[in-house]
Amino acid sequence: MKPGLLLLALWTLASAHAEPRLLYTKTFPGSVPAYVSIRVERNGDGEYKDSPDDDRPLKFHLAAADANALFALVDKLDRLRRPLESPAKVAFMGMKTFRFEDGAEQHEVKFNYSEDLDARQLADWFERIIETEQLRISLERAAKYDKLGLNKAILQLETAMDHKRIVDAEQMLPVLDRVAKNESYINMARQRAAAIAEAIRASKP
Repeated sequence: MKPGLLLLALWTLASAHAEPRLLYTKTFPGSVPAYVSIRVERNGDGEYKDSPDDDRPLKFHLAAADANALFALVDKLDRLRRPLESPAKVAFMGMKTFRFEDGAEQHEVKFNYSEDLDARQLADWFERIIETEQLRISLERAAKYDKLGLNKAILQLETAMDHKRIVDAEQMLPVLDRVAKNESYINMARQRAAAIAEAIRASKP
């Protein structure tokens, strides 16, 4: 078989066995962060980037029920085959892109604001992931560089959990456990970190 045909055959075979994935990007100049990118595989594995050239993305893993919910919304949106942008004149809220890949099947749609309830629900899922990863970054940074600001970072995480804004809370456990066991941190931060870690573990199925 000619090299070109062989490569095509291998690509076709790989595409046929590829797992579905969902990608989300949002660009909003002037906001913090101004760029985010999220990838979620059908099995729940995901990664988060806050710059296009980020070579060390944050990893997370969605529970099966959460991954099912995301991909069910994609199916309700006809696998992103139709436009989602609202004709209404609204303020710019960041250009959002949904992209669905399933082997050779690939669909992408961009919008600033959508009136479609399923699209808004899917966007909110990604906004929750963004909030989670930003809180994780703040918590890890405070634990490493800002011990005086650590308690505030933990309080922000606690508030977000109370409002059901955290996705894959277990990714917070390594830093929470590290804080809880390290006597160099203030007692208030250690106690609160231990309590949150216990709550996360208690909520596991």
